[in-house]
Amino acid sequence: MLLIGLTGGIASGKSFVSECFETHGAPIIDADQLSREVVEPGGEGLAALAAHFTDAIIHSDGSLNRRALRDIIFANPQEREFLDQTLHPMIRELSESRIAEARKLAYPYLVYAVPLLVETTQQERFDRIVVVDVPEALQIQRLKMRDGSTSWEARSILDAQATRQERLDVADDVVDNSLSKEETQARVSALHDTYMAMISH
Repeated sequence: MLLIGLTGGIASGKSFVSECFETHGAPIIDADQLSREVVEPGGEGLAALAAHFTDAIIHSDGSLNRRALRDIIFANPQEREFLDQTLHPMIRELSESRIAEARKLAYPYLVYAVPLLVETTQQERFDRIVVVDVPEALQIQRLKMRDGSTSWEARSILDAQATRQERLDVADDVVDNSLSKEETQARVSALHDTYMAMISH
């Protein structure tokens, strides 16, 4: 089974590209979804965060108060290191078990969507890396529309991630997602054909 790493900057359209691969029957693992699973109530991830950041980051129903946590990390950037060191190994372990499950089901290839693939230096895990690419100006425009971010907020989010060039430098395949949906679907369809041909050889 080929392991395909899918990445791209914020608001580049990774979810849509994942959906396109899914229409071809590829299983999708989403690192963002895994990161939500490891902080579900009752789990060791949430317990570790609460022990460090106090119950100020816990809602009354026992779930993670993401905004409170985000505010703490924004005010104290060094706290992100604790967060990453705590959660990333848990996310990695969960992803490995999901990948193992897919291998047992004999899928030809699997797509693992990892927004911070470059930042967390996971390139070596994958047989191919697909980068969803759009110009930064379009990312900022989409962020402002999607999240109501100001230009300054959108810019600071982009600056906290790997640069567009750093992502392109690790890419085996690039999906230009600044075009029409149909063109993106056609590009993914072509990549699907490529991966199936690689597997059959």
